[in-house]
Amino acid sequence: METTSLSRAVEAEFAPRTTYLNTSTCGLLPRRTVAAVRTLAEAIAEGVTDGSGEFERVEAARTGFARLARVATDRVAVGSSVSVHVGLIAASLDPGAEVVAPEVEFSSVVGPLAARGDLRMRYVPLDRLADAVGPGTALVAFSSVQSANGRIADLKAVRAAAAAHGARTLLDATQSAGWLPLDAGEYDYTVTGGFKFLLCPRGASFLTVTEEAQRALPPVSVGMSAAVDPWSSTYGPVERLSPTARRYDEPPAFLSYHGAEQSLALLNEVGVDAVHAHATGLAARLRAELAGLGHEAVPGESAIVAVPGLGGRAPELARAGVVVSDRAGSLRAAFHLYNTPADVDRVLDVLSG
Repeated sequence: METTSLSRAVEAEFAPRTTYLNTSTCGLLPRRTVAAVRTLAEAIAEGVTDGSGEFERVEAARTGFARLARVATDRVAVGSSVSVHVGLIAASLDPGAEVVAPEVEFSSVVGPLAARGDLRMRYVPLDRLADAVGPGTALVAFSSVQSANGRIADLKAVRAAAAAHGARTLLDATQSAGWLPLDAGEYDYTVTGGFKFLLCPRGASFLTVTEEAQRALPPVSVGMSAAVDPWSSTYGPVERLSPTARRYDEPPAFLSYHGAEQSLALLNEVGVDAVHAHATGLAARLRAELAGLGHEAVPGESAIVAVPGLGGRAPELARAGVVVSDRAGSLRAAFHLYNTPADVDRVLDVLSG
């Protein structure tokens, strides 16, 4: 999408009252998403719907994510959170299996694995992740973009190392899907929380499973949503599970998924490549300008800018109407399609005094 088209889409869907640079914590909801959630909520309140939502909207969201992640729709399962999806994967591992993960990885990625108590967890620096994979490694669990500092993992190297040693890969794309192109089929599993760069209401989360990995992943949260025919599986044990990744579905939070359908449609209309060019361009300018002020940001080409030692200035920025976050002592600013060069200027104005 051309810059002018992107600008028109943003103008139609967003009207932030702050300089909002905190998508790494929570993305802004497009107007169309808010309208979809409101419509369903009002229908439920008024008693004019025969249920709490429509499975058709869930399927539309599944399809929208599949398109964005470049996989077939039948490889996508829906749920409520990354930690629940990772817990499913953790349950599939044999006792004593080795899991390699980066240091300071987000808790939703490593927490369910570590909670097993009988897995061998190895934590290594992000830039040594590929080198740490060995013949005894069962799973490499990592984020494509690190939450604390926006660093992008060496995805190709990790995939190559895992393939060389027969290890499975679990990629968390929560901090990247929506601005960084994703080919989920290159990983055994991907997990993606929808409420950040996918601009969905919280409660929508996506799991992808390759066909080969699906054979090793047992369904756990089995309800009617996981059945071949949900409406004939409302009572008693589910007799026939879906042959697709839908067998791993949790019962959907309909309000979230009615909204997610709209948010994912918007991102597919704009195009991830266009968002990537726009967001990383703004982030690069902020890094360069901050260096001129004597503040060196974490290097890289991420849409997330982290400046060590400046986290304590987040409250000052908030008082000036600039919303950022303080993560591990770093000031973290995240750019998305709704940010502008004026947002960069505003941050610099406040930080320069």
